[in-house]
Amino acid sequence: MKAIIVGGGIGGLTTALMLRARGIGCELFEQADSIRELGVGINTLPHAIRELAGLGLLQKLDDVAIRTDVLYYLNRHGQEVWRDPRGIDAGHDVPQFSIHRGRLQSVIHQAVEERLGKEAIHTGCRLGAFTQDEGGVTAHFFDRSGSHIKTVRGDILIGADGIHSRVRDTLFPNEGPPCWNGLMLWRGARDWPAFLTGRSMIVAGGLNAKVVVYPIAEGSSPASRLTNWAVLVKVGDGNAPPPRREDWSRPGKREELMPHVARFSVPYVDVPNLISATPEFYEYPTCDRDPLPYWSSGRVTLLGDAAHPMYPVGSNGASQAILDARCLADALARSEHPRQALMIYEQKRLPMTAEIVRSNRRGGPEGVIDAVEQLAPDGFDNIDHVLSYAQREAIVRGYASKAGFATVPGLAAVRA
Repeated sequence: MKAIIVGGGIGGLTTALMLRARGIGCELFEQADSIRELGVGINTLPHAIRELAGLGLLQKLDDVAIRTDVLYYLNRHGQEVWRDPRGIDAGHDVPQFSIHRGRLQSVIHQAVEERLGKEAIHTGCRLGAFTQDEGGVTAHFFDRSGSHIKTVRGDILIGADGIHSRVRDTLFPNEGPPCWNGLMLWRGARDWPAFLTGRSMIVAGGLNAKVVVYPIAEGSSPASRLTNWAVLVKVGDGNAPPPRREDWSRPGKREELMPHVARFSVPYVDVPNLISATPEFYEYPTCDRDPLPYWSSGRVTLLGDAAHPMYPVGSNGASQAILDARCLADALARSEHPRQALMIYEQKRLPMTAEIVRSNRRGGPEGVIDAVEQLAPDGFDNIDHVLSYAQREAIVRGYASKAGFATVPGLAAVRA
């Protein structure tokens, strides 16, 4: 069997490794001219790290990431709403990693080159069209100028090509643009003095604006960390179309951002000065798409953000793509026919990820802050008088269960 993977992001690269571990051949095609370390910080949850550990990548990830220990949910006044242990500290057998997205991608990319060979990865290849028949799939790739450069034949085609997926657009040509909820996200990273334990994460804010701060790597000195920050603010009513695609990752303007930052008071880190000291940062509209009725059509399927783009809530985007890769590879290895495998994969993964997409629209675990803000917008003297421990726990733990990373005592890890 041979798989054609469209997209060289975290989902596509992990899929290549998972297939290789099961003796399934593949080639990966990325439209960018190179696979580079782009982006800023993300969190990768234990259920996804467990899969990467099964591929032998745990130590390399540990070398370039921070093991997150505690997540603090604060209101906009800096009062603690909830404190959640994470990773090893929450009883998992593997860490939760806060990591630079580019470094996570680089670790997986290097492993693909080592195990499959550099010739298995083709950059500068933009998918133009594909056709399928009873025997397989034929895909046609073009360069940036529109010139045809390669035609490839495989048993299946996996669209791991992101929220603007060409594969998804072919399967659902009338879907339209992504959905924008009116929230704009500004993100950056800066070497900064460590706060709390040096491994802690903070989400602070309210109904219409939040700030997130966490370290993603060791800093220039033992007392500092490369610190990721993100500010999420509602700037539209959610009824307008998203900004133009070319404006999705443009340099942010400090004069637009800083008035929003003034809304927050975070006791453990000087957020205004952290942002002011960041020389360059970027803005993104927070977009997703409605869950699909199906992912697979014949010998073609979707994976990661191409299948289930979601709002950046609950640290789940990259983690769910990694889980997709494991599930799809297992189904292909165990099934008699590729079409059967793609249906099994879809039946297992589509309902769960659709529920996460819907939950993220409601705020995910960060909804615990929103619930308190709605009841006590000016702060509180006793959090339990605003929302009981059991009510707050239900919001946070309910999301963990839906997303598949709740701690289950005695559960043995299944290695790839």
